Amino acid sequence: MSGQSKVLILGYGEMGHAMEYLLDERQQLYIWDKYPVNNFQSVVLEDVASEMDVVLFCLPVNPHREIASILSPLLKNTCLCISIAKGLDEAGQTAAQIFHDVFSTHQSYALLYGPMISEEIRAGRYAFAQLGCDDEDMYNRVCTIFGGTHLYVEHTSDITGISWSVILKNVYALMFGMADELQLGDNMRGYLMVVALRELDVIVRDMGGRTGSPYHLAGLGDLVTTATSEDSHHHELGRMLARGELDNIEGEGIHTLAMISKFQLIDIEDFPLFNLIYDIVNKSQDVNESILNYLKRSV
Repeated sequence: MSGQSKVLILGYGEMGHAMEYLLDERQQLYIWDKYPVNNFQSVVLEDVASEMDVVLFCLPVNPHREIASILSPLLKNTCLCISIAKGLDEAGQTAAQIFHDVFSTHQSYALLYGPMISEEIRAGRYAFAQLGCDDEDMYNRVCTIFGGTHLYVEHTSDITGISWSVILKNVYALMFGMADELQLGDNMRGYLMVVALRELDVIVRDMGGRTGSPYHLAGLGDLVTTATSEDSHHHELGRMLARGELDNIEGEGIHTLAMISKFQLIDIEDFPLFNLIYDIVNKSQDVNESILNYLKRSV
């Protein structure tokens, strides 16, 4: 175990398994899951937290505050907490905002976002991400931890920019699934990509991120992956919406729309494509007719 870091993986779902696949033979792993299944033996947080060098939050954003609050007094001050959560909690906050509130200045934290489909990671394929953190030392630590794996990591200090890029891309990805279900063609895909990025860039800047932030891995890279992969949950949700199947429409993008509306985080009427997606999801509009009317107004 000499030279290895002690890494705690929180959550043993798809991404928890993907991180285990990447790190199992390289680092000393500990895995926690609140509801373990299939005879999996979860560690006890209170027993192992104080020894950890890195904690990977492979969890939805909703439990982040609860788990981070439990860990905060237990972790050593050199431990780095990393989240891969791409959504908003029930208070409309990002993982970065939750970490800032809970850990303040006494605990280092980072966000890891980009094209990282868990099935592809576990199949030994390449994955790519931006690490949002305040300094190069944290980035270098993460590069060392994932060194020799097929996960390639870039550094950015624009935590706000990548947070909103990766969260909102799930909303725009819904439209690509709708367009594919309606067989609107590859030209429509190209158009949607340009407009989505144009709107994303303005929204991210309004939220406090940097201009151009959505044009990197957490934005454009992850949007292409989520919007075009047949294995993408949000692509399939878009297809379901186009077919009028509304009973099981659940996902981070759907929840993001609800939180943005509830807390008025964005003036959606300023962003026509975003507004179109919101109306289709919330007003049960005919998708084909809604897209046609949108194009008549916008193009």
